[in-house]
Amino acid sequence: MNEISGYQITEQLHESANSYVYRALRKADDRQVVLKILKQDYPPPEKIAWFKREYETTHNLNDIKGVVDIYGLESDQNRFFIVLEDFGATSVDRLKLAGQMSLTDFLTLAIFVTDILAQLHQRYLIHKDINPSNILLNTTTKQLKLIDFGISTVLSRENATFSNPNLLEGTLAYLSPEQTGRMNRAIDYRTDFYSLGVTFYELLTGQLPFPMPDALEVVHCHIARQPVPPYSLKPDIPQTISDIVLKLMVKNAEDRYQSTYGLKADLEECLQQWQTAGQIELFPLARADVSDRFEIPQKLYGREAEIATLMAGAERVSQGATEMMLVAGYSGIGKSALVQEVYKPLTRQRGYFIAGKFDQFQRDIPYASLIQAFQSLMRQLLTESTAALATWRNKLQQAVGSNLVFKNFSHLILHKGLYTYLEKIYTGVYNKTHCKWANLLTGFRNGAIY
Repeated sequence: MNEISGYQITEQLHESANSYVYRALRKADDRQVVLKILKQDYPPPEKIAWFKREYETTHNLNDIKGVVDIYGLESDQNRFFIVLEDFGATSVDRLKLAGQMSLTDFLTLAIFVTDILAQLHQRYLIHKDINPSNILLNTTTKQLKLIDFGISTVLSRENATFSNPNLLEGTLAYLSPEQTGRMNRAIDYRTDFYSLGVTFYELLTGQLPFPMPDALEVVHCHIARQPVPPYSLKPDIPQTISDIVLKLMVKNAEDRYQSTYGLKADLEECLQQWQTAGQIELFPLARADVSDRFEIPQKLYGREAEIATLMAGAERVSQGATEMMLVAGYSGIGKSALVQEVYKPLTRQRGYFIAGKFDQFQRDIPYASLIQAFQSLMRQLLTESTAALATWRNKLQQAVGSNLVFKNFSHLILHKGLYTYLEKIYTGVYNKTHCKWANLLTGFRNGAIY
């Protein structure tokens, strides 16, 4: 792409799954700008809505110096694009700074980013995608700004759903454990601290804490494995700075830093010691870390025995057993929260989790909750490789026989196969309903890929 109406493209800066980012010259005033352009020429309504929300969120932050200024939202031949300021900066990842920064430069950058994050959190905004590609730095003026508020939220708390790693919002290598949807914990402002910790880890050591190529393995590491301390990888990194990074990356949000103020105080203490003495002595971390928010811990209390029973059952099933467990209790007592504790072992065993709700307003729809659950599974399977999809398709076809014929999984999502199959069970065209359901479930069980 060389030109878009009113703009002369000069350089491509970035390409993501949804958009292109270009440096361009605005012809009306010969001003250098940055254009973020939706990839699709004719984007669906939900993509346009998402893009407009990103524009509005960023526009509302224009008074924050650490956020890139936004000039407008425009369209050209049905292609939408956001016009942003160009302050001559380059993303930190493109500058190849990871593992190459002096300690003074790292601490200075870390304090700047923490300051910007503090202003976002004061607006009750969670960025949700802090990583080196979203931090812009002008190496001449040392000006630094954050970008990409596409998935940010102004909700004080947000629940992530259990889904395939390829469907998760954000950048996988920098996701907090709660963002994976497998921690049975809501997302709040402290999710940005974890992503910031991963960013600091990479800038200090030159590598990610969990550099595995497999997406599900990365998710498992985020929720269950401890990173190698940075000073163990590079002995010239002071232990205090290493400890700060590890505190940011604690799995449970309650044990991370609770405020940008506390984090900034520790970073400034490190910088002061380094500049005056050339070394950093150990000191108690988080002494000034006092949250300005009242946060109720997201833990289950008094359910240790029930959780142990569920975990043991999940482990047996992963070894080939077939089991059914029933959880009973009054409405609101915490049944769903208890069941969701199996997210962690499912991730370790590369399993899937599906759920359907028996809605009182959909009683007239046969098997509505089961269809809902299987649609969720189909969406997860659709992100698998072509070879994996072929294996699943063959296994399911063998299980249900000629009664359910489909060329690809999207047919199932659109009810063009699965719903017809279930409808015939319900109306009596297929006898022995439980056997037909068993066939379908057996197909998924036999198609499991470990």
